[in-house]
Amino acid sequence: MKYVDAHIHLSDEEYADCAEEVIAEARKANVVVLVSNSMDLKTSIDSLKLAEKYEGLVYAAAGIHPWTVKALTDAELQQTLEFIENQRKSKALVAIGEVGPDFKYADIWDKQMKVFDEMLHLAEKLELPVIVHSRGTTAKIVDMLPSYRLKKVLLHWFSNPISALQKAVENGYYITEGAPAVYSNGIRDVIRKVPITNLLTETDGPVRFFKSPFDGKRTTPAYIPLVVKAVAEIKNVDVVEIADQIIKNFEAFFGISQMQ
Repeated sequence: MKYVDAHIHLSDEEYADCAEEVIAEARKANVVVLVSNSMDLKTSIDSLKLAEKYEGLVYAAAGIHPWTVKALTDAELQQTLEFIENQRKSKALVAIGEVGPDFKYADIWDKQMKVFDEMLHLAEKLELPVIVHSRGTTAKIVDMLPSYRLKKVLLHWFSNPISALQKAVENGYYITEGAPAVYSNGIRDVIRKVPITNLLTETDGPVRFFKSPFDGKRTTPAYIPLVVKAVAEIKNVDVVEIADQIIKNFEAFFGISQMQ
């Protein structure tokens, strides 16, 4: 079986000294493609470098994560937008991400929304899919996104509210789920209710998970087979069928085919 990790932060400083090991573990686990999501200009540049180094295995999503917005200057925002636009012809760049608002940073809400708006307009201009961070803001995001002319939307680590899930699916959006699929009743309920044709797998590494069987270990794409197995159990569908469908979903969302 082949697997995909649609959302990992390979350019995060926590992976700086071990990216090669992480990628080796991915290959060993038969994870055939990874999308390295970015948080700011530096990680966007580094994600592209990784995608060029591991051509055909790693692809890049470039953007500004909400946790970097507070210290972001107007000049840095423009530099990031210009850098991404300059990569528009690169086959390594497959999405804008990770972008979106987070309720945890409500004190800079207006600034978050300004940056998000800029990123969405860039996605429109470059005709790239968008990978959205929406912790505590999912319902608002699902309501506002149809006002943009977006190619495709992926709601990363969708957890709640369940009421927004049906609308997201009706809009043609995809969602990603990762390690919590193995142990979280809330995430398992989301998986139960989302059509398998709208689901992708992720790790969100280097985020760590502290429940069995992960127990605080370094997060790597080697977790993905366990996620797919959990999805198969939840859906009561053969694991090979689930793995194959997720590959098809990945190809359809990112426009990538002939994966390794």
